[in-house]
Amino acid sequence: MKPIKIEEWGTFPIGELFDIHPTKAYKLTNSSLMEEDGVNPVVVNSSFNNGIGGYTNQKNTEKGGIITFSDTTSADAIFFQEKDFVGYPHVQGMYPIGKYKDKWSRYSLLFFVSVFRNRALGLNYDYVNKFTRESAKQISIKLPVDKTGNPDFSYMESYMKNLELAVSSSLTDLQSAKKFGVSSKINTTEWATFHLYDIFEIDSGTKLDKSKMDTTTPKINFVGRSNFNNGITQKVNEIQGLKPYDAGCLTLALGGAYLGSCFIQEEAFYTSQNVVVLIPKKDISFEAKQFIATAIFKESQNNYRAFIKELNSHIKRDFVIKLPVQEDGEPDYLFMEEYMKNIFQKTRYVFSKMAECI
Repeated sequence: MKPIKIEEWGTFPIGELFDIHPTKAYKLTNSSLMEEDGVNPVVVNSSFNNGIGGYTNQKNTEKGGIITFSDTTSADAIFFQEKDFVGYPHVQGMYPIGKYKDKWSRYSLLFFVSVFRNRALGLNYDYVNKFTRESAKQISIKLPVDKTGNPDFSYMESYMKNLELAVSSSLTDLQSAKKFGVSSKINTTEWATFHLYDIFEIDSGTKLDKSKMDTTTPKINFVGRSNFNNGITQKVNEIQGLKPYDAGCLTLALGGAYLGSCFIQEEAFYTSQNVVVLIPKKDISFEAKQFIATAIFKESQNNYRAFIKELNSHIKRDFVIKLPVQEDGEPDYLFMEEYMKNIFQKTRYVFSKMAECI
């Protein structure tokens, strides 16, 4: 779709459009709230899966049709919740108010979320400078307006409906590519469980503060608790007397909204706090590392929870993953490598088909 021209859009303070207050949460521990057979979504402090961290059979505490965000993370955990859900501590709800209260629809709210998230991310909120409801109310954003200067809800709805149709059409065109990429489910019954320390030296990282880093002559990657750009949040100056970690090591976020984000670093790097460095004890191929990084992320998302049960006290003690094994019980790195090469080949094919759809 063509770029949107925003020069003639109007400016609106968030606080005049929405009341922002915490969602209703149960006073339950994480383990007693989340249930394997749960049916009601629980919106938590996460930037993944539309903020849904699990499901419960407790009654929903919030009606769908509102926007949520976490006030404990950066500003990218902003989502539109279409269905009724269960709230969670530090998850804020945005409830339409004022003269436009009844004009918002699913499509216009989705449009708003995109604009709001982009605006908030540009203000560089992080785990120190947190994205709170008070800071959200102070933000002003630009929205399309009609001839009277009011938000053009018809335009927002029309734009998002057209976008939805375009995406739907592209997805239809991608079905043949998807069929090519379908892999049979892996049988993991004979896989073995490994502690992370069986495979890696687990280093605590450099624990640097991003806000205090010198960037006048940047050449070293700085890896933080992020799921974007391989975890790299910026480039910084090399610090005299502090050797960066070597390329080929893995980084792992221990907590926060990006709990479990694990990446192979292809250049030398430093790390922020709560990011450990995994240094392979053996020579492991790039593809096998990718396989392991995925296993780490899956284990983190399935069995740990941001701000409730994070990895800090577990990563060097009892954090385990399941991996394919050889007859001698050692990890089957060759299987992992070949499996990932096959995935990469299929992914390239799908991307080529996606390019044809654009």
